[in-house]
Amino acid sequence: MHTDTERCVRAVQSKDARFDGWFFTAVVTTRIYCRPSCPVVPPKAENMTFYPSAAACQQAGFRACKRCRPDSSPGSPEWNQRADLVARAMRLIGDGVVDRDGVTGLAARLGYSTRQVERQLRAELGAGPLALARAQRAQTARLLIETTTLPMADIAFAAGFASIRTFNDTVREVFALSPGELRARAPKRLPSGRNATPLATPPATAGGTLTLRLPFRAPLNPDNLFGHLIATAVPGVEEWRHGAYRRTLGLPHGHGIVALTPHPDHIACRLSLADLRDLTLAISRCRRMLDLDADPAAVDGQLRDDPLLAPLVDKAPGRRVPRTVDEAEFAVRAVLGQQVSTAAARTHAARLVTAHGRPVEDPEGGLTHLFPAPRELAALDPETLALPRSRRATLTTLVQHLADGSFRLGPESDWDEARARLTELPGFGPWTVEVIAMRALGDPDAFLPSDLGIRRAAQELGLPHTPAALTARAAAWRPWRAYAVQYLWATDAHPINVIPA
Repeated sequence: MHTDTERCVRAVQSKDARFDGWFFTAVVTTRIYCRPSCPVVPPKAENMTFYPSAAACQQAGFRACKRCRPDSSPGSPEWNQRADLVARAMRLIGDGVVDRDGVTGLAARLGYSTRQVERQLRAELGAGPLALARAQRAQTARLLIETTTLPMADIAFAAGFASIRTFNDTVREVFALSPGELRARAPKRLPSGRNATPLATPPATAGGTLTLRLPFRAPLNPDNLFGHLIATAVPGVEEWRHGAYRRTLGLPHGHGIVALTPHPDHIACRLSLADLRDLTLAISRCRRMLDLDADPAAVDGQLRDDPLLAPLVDKAPGRRVPRTVDEAEFAVRAVLGQQVSTAAARTHAARLVTAHGRPVEDPEGGLTHLFPAPRELAALDPETLALPRSRRATLTTLVQHLADGSFRLGPESDWDEARARLTELPGFGPWTVEVIAMRALGDPDAFLPSDLGIRRAAQELGLPHTPAALTARAAAWRPWRAYAVQYLWATDAHPINVIPA
């Protein structure tokens, strides 16, 4: 979008927050870059230039605006709509892969050479993987500087910097302030309204606990999003407590517990981490689970073109696709949920967690375990599973492939390739493959025409309700069929569509 100068200028002049994260405005006279909705008086059009990423702005010598804080905009929805090399690389960079494994590790995960990855990222985003990761480290550093009382040395390494000197130099270059000056300027409370600073807030408590605000593009309807997560919650791993969805997180340097609470203009996020180096990854996973980088204007605008879907969209716009914090976990749970009720699926998963999950302590609630990783399930005895024999074979085969690395599900997955690999496994039919594509891999066009709830809703709305006919009708909903599924599911009086009182 950043190449469409006229459209970008209109967005900046109207301070349109819908475009935050889509592009960044650099002002050549002040050498500052902003988000489109920056509250200051817009510069003259001839003084604006546009970049696709904060990293590209920083590489060009611009520093972040102190008013609109463009580095904390919602992420670009483009990376969640595509499965090409650049989109998959951006999802991995968002997960902190470059900080942990370097550019070589990023390229290995993607199956390309470092040169190919570098070239394609520079061509589309104006910055290579190191610059993109650096911009993310700068954002994480500012978050910790402004919302915690941690010593600066601890913040430097928690944000992923290799040295304190690099940390100091980067903060000065990106924000035109020293870390100490940045902390001194931190707001005591946030302004209200659509231009409020999206990342939050009160000082962190001891023990690695942080309170954040996760931004999103409005509108966001939380009912089916949180309702689905709550209704399918695995006891010991997830719970609904005091108005927050809480769950455990398995992270590279330790475990974490997150509590997420929906608000009209943000999601309140309380993170307790064993190691603050996992902060970037934990935030990324929470954003992905709640589909916070979606573009509801584009999604709802296209679905409204269908006259039978339009009333559903108008009634409750901004529905998101409930996803997951761990792709392998969801695949296992999808198998456990085949042809059984939601309650039965939770029971099967809870037994697996109790037998194989790692215990954790939760002073604030009732969480007891991490969901077991594939390597922890690799040695399970199928005879101990209260499942039909064919489903035991399906589960153990999946777990074995995930554990030995012959099949990987993650942000780097090519959606079509993953579908093909899943289809080759015993017991994986179209429904299971598509629900994994939709909720684990994040394909916005995944579709479930054989799902009983979808077919029933389609019939009640006057849509075709046989799988073939419904698929043909849904061609007009592409590439947003996964969101159409949410609107169709929401017509049913099922607990997945309601947040408990």
